[in-house]
Amino acid sequence: MFRINKLSFYAIVFFALISAGCVSMEKYKELENKRKDCESESSKIKTDNIDLRNKVTEYTSQIDQLKRQVSALKQDTLTMGGLVRSMTEGYTQMKNSYDEMLLSNEKLSSGNKDEIQKILTNVQKLQEDLQKREDQLKILEADLAKRKADFDIINNELSKKEAKLIELQSILDQKDAAVEALKTKVANALLGFQNNGLNVYQKNGKVYVSMDEKLLFASGSFQIDPRVESALKELGRILEQDPDINIMIEGHTDDVTYNGAGQIKDNWDLSVMRATSVLKTLLKSGKIEPKRLTASGKGEFLPLDGAKTKEARSKNRRTEIILTPKLDELFKILE
Repeated sequence: MFRINKLSFYAIVFFALISAGCVSMEKYKELENKRKDCESESSKIKTDNIDLRNKVTEYTSQIDQLKRQVSALKQDTLTMGGLVRSMTEGYTQMKNSYDEMLLSNEKLSSGNKDEIQKILTNVQKLQEDLQKREDQLKILEADLAKRKADFDIINNELSKKEAKLIELQSILDQKDAAVEALKTKVANALLGFQNNGLNVYQKNGKVYVSMDEKLLFASGSFQIDPRVESALKELGRILEQDPDINIMIEGHTDDVTYNGAGQIKDNWDLSVMRATSVLKTLLKSGKIEPKRLTASGKGEFLPLDGAKTKEARSKNRRTEIILTPKLDELFKILE
């Protein structure tokens, strides 16, 4: 999440000092470093958003694997259960034969000794076979119990991961719906300027408001045209109503060398001052918390069109307002 109250303070001080014409190079470098810190934080947020979606993909893969394990355990359990039943039936049959042999032995105890010895030998063999079957049955029953325990553990883990995935997906759906609704609100508020140097679109879970230089500023200036100032204030009133949206303002120039006077020395300076001007206009519109806003200058280093033509350079001279929903709830779930 962005922490920009200090940046807003430094930007205001920077603007004031520039206006007074008394800023030392040391203070200028200090403000430049603060601006770079904000860009690093913005990059981290973008990376976090990508990591978040990778986590959802990872959980989905894990759940599919667990489902396959559960299916295999179910099949093994059915097979093992059938084997236990078969062994139990065999054990019962052998037990009955053993009992019958004992009974026969008692009846023939007074008869032929050779026949009796043969019967006793068979009885002993049956006893040994019966003991083996009992031992095998115990091993199978123990193995079946272990498999059932493993099945319960995996099934519980699967249930937990499915619940977490459902919760994550629900919050992502809510976030996407909120972003779509925000895009509609913003587009309606700026309807009069669309197709006239202003474009509202959605990308990577964010809403972008891109404004051409000619709509906002005179060439080489960072003073906002009064005709569009009222539209920015209306946008500010909309953003005031949704405290869960962070606001990044990015200034962009073309690659033509800027030969300015005073404290504005190059395209870096101009892009930062333009972003700061838009930020201050949004703040004037209502009660937006300053910590929600960040002003950033990209100079000529993030062009939309790399061609060295008049049309490409005109397209690259722009200011973008990037609206990003906070992802606190999603990060809490992942933790």
